[in-house]
Amino acid sequence: MALIAVLPGDGIGPEVTAEARRVLDALALGLVFEEAPVGGAAYLAAAHPLPPETLALAERADAVLFGAVGDPQFDGLERDLRPEQAILGLRKKLGLFANLRPVRLFPGLEDASALRPEIAREIDLLIVRELTGDIYFGEKGRGRTATGLREGHDLMRYDEAEVARIARVGFEAAAKRHGRLLSVDKANVLETSALWREIVNEVSRDFRDVRLTHMYVDNAAMQLVRAPGQFDVIVTGNLFGDILSDQASMCVGSIGMLPSASLDEDGKGLFEPIHGSAPDIAGQGKANPCAAILSAAMMLRHSLRMPASADLIDSAVAAAIAGGARTADLGGDLSTQAMGDAVLAQL
Repeated sequence: MALIAVLPGDGIGPEVTAEARRVLDALALGLVFEEAPVGGAAYLAAAHPLPPETLALAERADAVLFGAVGDPQFDGLERDLRPEQAILGLRKKLGLFANLRPVRLFPGLEDASALRPEIAREIDLLIVRELTGDIYFGEKGRGRTATGLREGHDLMRYDEAEVARIARVGFEAAAKRHGRLLSVDKANVLETSALWREIVNEVSRDFRDVRLTHMYVDNAAMQLVRAPGQFDVIVTGNLFGDILSDQASMCVGSIGMLPSASLDEDGKGLFEPIHGSAPDIAGQGKANPCAAILSAAMMLRHSLRMPASADLIDSAVAAAIAGGARTADLGGDLSTQAMGDAVLAQL
């Protein structure tokens, strides 16, 4: 039996994770769940956002189902103790270098999109984001200029092996979809991006059946709202992927609809909704659990090799949406649990 580490975290994390658990339980797949604190909740319990016991559970589990971390009450802590360091630490410790973020508009949500319906309904893409390098993990610091002004610095860096590894994930994903891969960078001004483009071109020689194109990140951001239907698979670095995937969420109606998978080289992963902890609505039953439920489906597909069960969850969410089920972020009035009920009814 597969062991699933459940790390609900902070804010709405426990609420949406509970609905994902309900859906998984309904499928009766024989999964074993073990829960542990992470983020701010872990800091309050163990004075660290990623306690050794939580990390040990994540390491021995077959997959990790993650909620969300973050709360303004912890903003005054040293950076290493803030809740967000938990997810960064898990990515690094578990080697979760490849982040997959599928973006598609569920039929019925055209009016919830920030785009015109005829444009929004064309959205069906996958963002492949490198997750353990770039500016988030580079050298950081504060100092003073020669004239005494305060300054800060964050180093953006990639080596060729890191770029080649994530490029291969992008090419392999494109080969299974429509055969088109767009690499997003800023090669006209960043040396890191110039290397990125060079290595991606080299890797493309092993994937002759995939059509590779390149685009600067500012143009990609514009094209995502102008003509998102042109995209199949996008591969990009950590910083650009973070921004573009959040932008894409509003193109499909709500950030509460987008799941994600963060995978290591063997397919073991951490699965989480891309939304944050939303402390302003925590405990009020207003959160949309669909992204967490769809993340559970990605867990079944990518780490547990249960594609048929994953398809059942995806279809149930689509049917619930098509039937009019809506939480507040989608213009409806269903509670978090009621939305979970709607998905379970379809399942």
